[in-house]
Amino acid sequence: MLIDRYDPEDVFARVPELAEQTDPVLRELDGLLEDDALFRGVRADLARRHPRTACHGRHSTPVEALLRLLVVQHLYNRSFRETERRVADRLVLRWFCRVYFRRVPDSTTLLRWANTLRPATMHALLDRVVELARQTKVTTGRKLRLDGTVVQTTIHHPTDSSLLVDGVRVLSRLLRRSKPIVQDQLSGVRDTFRTRLRGVRRGLQTLHRLARRQGEEAAEARAAVYRQLLAATERTVAQARRVRSALGDARQRGVDGAHRLAERLDRFVPLVRDVIGQARRRVLEGAQVPSAEKVVSLFEPHTRILPRHKGGAMVEFGRLLVLDEVEGGIVTRFRLLGDQTAERGELGPALAHHQALFARPPTLVAGDRGCHSLDNERLARQAGVKHLAIPRSGRLTPAQRAQEHRPTWRRRYRFRAGIEGRISSLRRDYGLRRCPAHGTAGMERYVGWGLIASNLRHIAQKLAA
Repeated sequence: MLIDRYDPEDVFARVPELAEQTDPVLRELDGLLEDDALFRGVRADLARRHPRTACHGRHSTPVEALLRLLVVQHLYNRSFRETERRVADRLVLRWFCRVYFRRVPDSTTLLRWANTLRPATMHALLDRVVELARQTKVTTGRKLRLDGTVVQTTIHHPTDSSLLVDGVRVLSRLLRRSKPIVQDQLSGVRDTFRTRLRGVRRGLQTLHRLARRQGEEAAEARAAVYRQLLAATERTVAQARRVRSALGDARQRGVDGAHRLAERLDRFVPLVRDVIGQARRRVLEGAQVPSAEKVVSLFEPHTRILPRHKGGAMVEFGRLLVLDEVEGGIVTRFRLLGDQTAERGELGPALAHHQALFARPPTLVAGDRGCHSLDNERLARQAGVKHLAIPRSGRLTPAQRAQEHRPTWRRRYRFRAGIEGRISSLRRDYGLRRCPAHGTAGMERYVGWGLIASNLRHIAQKLAA
């Protein structure tokens, strides 16, 4: 049964001097998290975990404690396990998280509850935190700036050979787990549960050794190894399809575990077939595969290949994240872009969202050259924006060049540079450099909690100053 909170206890009764030494920012954060709208937003999603979560069963970890534990996790950029240890070891954090002297919930418990929150809820919670910033006069929403960054997914560097090995490894593991359920049905089929993992791993090692060699002979040797890898992967896929058919029959009979294994095979078999197709096109046929069609991870298939137009790595593997920020260091909106969306198409939604939050358009909107388009200029005028400081792309007329060199325009454009520092802080201090969560929904939850923690800290610092 979902409960709201534990009975309050005075954790500082035995050490009153510790209460006086508590960080004033943490005290202000404690007051901000008493907000009823934040509590109700989280509770509504947690109650959806099971049909009778809200009214039946043993008592759960309180909603109040879960909300504060998730904020603490991203406030200090810790994993679930590190958060559990950190809160258990510190009396001040036990008070802040409303755990008191009770057992701190296990990291796996916290993870399961966190995964019940929907991405739409994270956007609603962020909007509520922005409203708190407006109410406390940390921001008035007079200025708006936009920029994008890449949030990397937790994957290894993708190569055709490593993806083929990943496919054989995952399917072999699922075949092994399915054997106790369907081995009687498939007893007459040869090599149904055979694993080819050792052979493909040896092929991968051979490719690593051949990578140091050059010339036509080495290229032919690599192609021969790739043919062996592709053949082994195709045979493994054929085995998986036979086992999947048998699992369908077992699922109809109500055999335990058949449904979950069938779902996992339905998820991975199409991805492995796509990997086989792209490896054959790229390596054996020498054809180009469009970036949007490439599979770069079996475990994070939403990952995209993003060119990096700065120093360091040439490309990054993750998702492009667009942020809206107002003065006061408050991020008001975020969005993960898909394949067919560009950063320049985000100004219209940003202005509409700003209007909904602050009931008026911003006076100044600033962005980099990637945000410019004639449609955006028209949208800004229609929305009532007085000053648009976004450099034009392409060839400029003398009048346009003169306008962008005016001191007033340059001064307004300098406001845009602040979001670069905000992105750097979010990547460094709140974990937005790399997302450990799985899937698009997991990334939205992870990014949302990071932005909420950042905004809450900025509000608390202003109130404590």
